[in-house]
Amino acid sequence: MEQTDVDFEVLSLGIVVCIIAFSLLSKAISRTILTLPILFVALGLLCAPVTPALGSPEDLLGTARLVAEITLVLVLFTDASAVRFKQLRSTFTIPLRMLVIGMPATIVLGTVVVLFINPEAGVAMALLTAALLTPTDAALGQTVVSSPEVPRHLSQSINVESGLNDGLALPFVLFGAILASQSAAGTDGLVMMAVTQIVLGPLVGIAVGWSAARALDYVQQRDWIVESAQGVVFLGTAFVSYLGSELVGGNGFIAAFVAGATFGNFYRHNIHFITEFMEGAGQLLTMTAFLIFGALMLPDALGHMNWPTVAVAVAFLTFVRMLPIFLSLAGTGLAMRDKLFLGWFGPRGLASILFTLIMMEEFDLPHADELLACVSLTVGLSVLLHGVSATPLAKYIGSFKETTQSDQENDAVPY
Repeated sequence: MEQTDVDFEVLSLGIVVCIIAFSLLSKAISRTILTLPILFVALGLLCAPVTPALGSPEDLLGTARLVAEITLVLVLFTDASAVRFKQLRSTFTIPLRMLVIGMPATIVLGTVVVLFINPEAGVAMALLTAALLTPTDAALGQTVVSSPEVPRHLSQSINVESGLNDGLALPFVLFGAILASQSAAGTDGLVMMAVTQIVLGPLVGIAVGWSAARALDYVQQRDWIVESAQGVVFLGTAFVSYLGSELVGGNGFIAAFVAGATFGNFYRHNIHFITEFMEGAGQLLTMTAFLIFGALMLPDALGHMNWPTVAVAVAFLTFVRMLPIFLSLAGTGLAMRDKLFLGWFGPRGLASILFTLIMMEEFDLPHADELLACVSLTVGLSVLLHGVSATPLAKYIGSFKETTQSDQENDAVPY
């Protein structure tokens, strides 16, 4: 037996044992500041020295992209299924301001900050870096979104923003990548591409989510479907929305989020099967995604780490995100602590990594390895800082919570 085979078997055994150990202690771990992403990124770092024996860097990055893509689609669809339109009618002003005012302002401020820290980057690479580091991650924000301590209007705002801002940031990412690439072919069609992505994505999501909800209601009323098959419908709906949108030129991630929200609001029966899936197979997929990130990308980021990359990472996790969000919420009546809370909980994760890998594959970018390292370092710091602060800050913000009738009604909705 070859040494690489032995290494792979030993590595796989160790990872499976760690997954079992985490599952056995999951409730105890949830009471601490440790989170699933923190633990599995750390495990990935421990596995990093043996990963070169598993394949070429190109093949490994391809695997990382695929796992990140699948995980992000499922997380977006699942989180969106918990969004209730009835409640959002009274609270949508908050995420709308964060998306329409806060997100573009974050990209503009981020571009200026990158240029200030590293003038040699140029405007195009500064814009691309800012656009890649602006989307927030539903997977990393899950602790706050699902916490009963956090007032509903805040958790729903974080959830909606993280679901939609990756798709809305994509035109800025594309524009930055085209400008930064050595060949600017295709620039003329950029505006049409951006409009198509943003318009067709939601349309496909609505169509797929509504159709799946109606179909599942129909067969369930007639007792034509076994309970275990409902999870298969959930999986199929998530990926049909994503793939269908990509096929017609829309944004698949926006489609997955909108499809989840539509499905969750129009399906008339209990949707516990979605939660059950994400607590089982979905959680396993999330573990895998962050383990791969820790094993393949974070070591590179640490190897390229210098003061400019650290400064960029810290800036984007603090004032580059928090200041625009704080200003965008002026006049909403939110307390200062709520605005700071929403500004802080904009964790960077799978969306930033995935967009970076896609842009590196599709465009000839200068200093692409350094860009990936910078994004990976930011995500690594976000995993740590947002992870350890999630539970304490959720309890803190929850101490000011005033339970309203709409909160009680929303909490009663079965998931």
